[in-house]
Amino acid sequence: MGRRQPIYSTRAHVFQIDPNTKKNWLPTSKHAVTVSYFYDSTRNVYRIISLDGTKAIINSTISPNMTFTKTSQKFGQWADSRANTVYGLGFSTEHHLAKFAEKFAEYKEAARLAKEKSQEKMEMATSPSQESPGGELSSPLTPVTPPMENINGTDEICDATPNSDTLPGPAQNALAFAHSPAMTKHWEAELEALKGNNAKLTAALLESTANVKQWKQQLAAYQEEAERLHKRVTELECQSNQSPVIKSQKTELNQTIEELENTLRDKEEEMEKLKEELENMNDLMEQKDTLTQKLEETELRSRVLEEQLAGAEQRLEENQEEQENFRKSLRTLLELLDGKIFELTELRDTLARLIEEAS
Repeated sequence: MGRRQPIYSTRAHVFQIDPNTKKNWLPTSKHAVTVSYFYDSTRNVYRIISLDGTKAIINSTISPNMTFTKTSQKFGQWADSRANTVYGLGFSTEHHLAKFAEKFAEYKEAARLAKEKSQEKMEMATSPSQESPGGELSSPLTPVTPPMENINGTDEICDATPNSDTLPGPAQNALAFAHSPAMTKHWEAELEALKGNNAKLTAALLESTANVKQWKQQLAAYQEEAERLHKRVTELECQSNQSPVIKSQKTELNQTIEELENTLRDKEEEMEKLKEELENMNDLMEQKDTLTQKLEETELRSRVLEEQLAGAEQRLEENQEEQENFRKSLRTLLELLDGKIFELTELRDTLARLIEEAS
């Protein structure tokens, strides 16, 4: 088998619809890959194939009922019922998207015409024959099948549709039947034999119809298997055809790996710095915890002292009140003493006068 060459190729980012949400796009390639149209002359079909390395990320057979939809200026999509998914392509320019859509419509129309021709050939090949080899119309009740044995068991052959030239005329038939009752029995036996053979042929026709259905099922199974094998062959051929592309992709991948390794080293250095800062931060946190504990202890002592001060102030107020009451008591006592002293003085003076008067 010769190598199949792509009939059109472009580069795009490949996506597939998320099978769970049916809304989000999942990228199937990390960078732009080659997307090609192929024509399978053996199957007379058009395919869209794309490889990411050695993995086929698109293997879609174009059918007449497919539609390529432009959802934005640089993005388009189509649904593949056989693969049970929706493919999306992101292009670098609007021109590439328009060219891909134009090719899709062109090969879709070609696929439609090819399908119609294939259906016509299939119907002609699988439909039961409606015309006998001699050109006469046939039916299950009047089969034009191979010759049957004579009812008499001889080697003579009788046709199920005898020629009219060999049949006797009406007058001759009447004369024959009138003069020979044995001939009547002969024709009745022939009629019964034809009826029996007709029943056998009807049963054979029904059996053949059932066999045709079985053959159609087997044919469909063989076609599916052949299509699967053709897809596999196409993938392998596409892999061999795109070896330069694979090499360039490998080079790009190696460059990307080197860039990622450099980025990883930078990130590791940043991680070391962050670890040091984190250790310093841990020391500061420990100091903060210590100071916080001391502050809590100080606040506790301060509350105790405040409570002691409040108690002392209360006791001081009580002492002041007691002192004030004591002063009041002293003043009252002094006043009483002054009164008593004044009374004693008057009494002394009175006694002194009495003494003088008595002397």
